[in-house]
Amino acid sequence: MNLKTIVTTAALTGLVTIGASLSAINLQSNQAVAKETNGMMTETQRSAQAEAMKDVTGLTPGQKIAMLTKHKGMFGSGDELRRYFFGDLEPIAVQPGGAGMVVNLYNKANNTTFAYCATYDVVVAVKQGKITAFAPSEVK
Repeated sequence: MNLKTIVTTAALTGLVTIGASLSAINLQSNQAVAKETNGMMTETQRSAQAEAMKDVTGLTPGQKIAMLTKHKGMFGSGDELRRYFFGDLEPIAVQPGGAGMVVNLYNKANNTTFAYCATYDVVVAVKQGKITAFAPSEVK
């Protein structure tokens, strides 16, 4: 082979390799810019998106609270409460009611308080806000 042919082949191979690398870098940077632009949302857009987002249950937080309100006092509502808000409930008070004592559990993410009777494993009351004591007629 001729030296001129070998040098030309090496130069063309190098150019093709560099061109492919540059196009790959360009594609990655365009994707990074697109991700960055999508990340720039206002706080109201994020909260609206978070409300609309569904989790593995297929329900939004508002739908979960509506279901618990509908099923309060019914067998299985305690399981439903634990399934919907696993790890998100904070006990804030204990008060007489139900079959002895009722625990008031607060969900900070949704600003909702649930009154839970552990004896019968049911939710007996649901209210918006941080409620430390429900009315006795609500938790009977």
